[in-house]
Amino acid sequence: MWTLFGDKKGVTPVLSNVLLTVLAVAAMSIAASATYLITDNMRDIMSERIVAEDVWFTSEGISIYLRNTGKVAIDVSAVYVAYEYQQFNTLVLEVQEHGWLNITFSWEADTLYHMNLVTSRGTEIGDYHKSPS
Repeated sequence: MWTLFGDKKGVTPVLSNVLLTVLAVAAMSIAASATYLITDNMRDIMSERIVAEDVWFTSEGISIYLRNTGKVAIDVSAVYVAYEYQQFNTLVLEVQEHGWLNITFSWEADTLYHMNLVTSRGTEIGDYHKSPS
């Protein structure tokens, strides 16, 4: 009976193979989870589409008519006019919704302004608009 338990030549390779298999499965599980989280966020960002259809310069500021043409809701989180952050009314547009974004801004006549809108997911739309004379 002593010879049955005394021969341990094959124990070390078996244990090392089992340990390597467990480590490989654990590493692949972590990699698969990380890949899913990264691609899920990218899918949301890529599904975000917003179009600025019209821009009006009013006595109170600037109004921009926006339409959500994407597959996810859009939350406008920042507005920049002439590369400076501006105050604006909060705007959340569900899929296929549209609405006015009102910006508090004192504009000057016959001036070119760069306007940039940023959503909560980081999507940016920007363009140059000239104020009326």
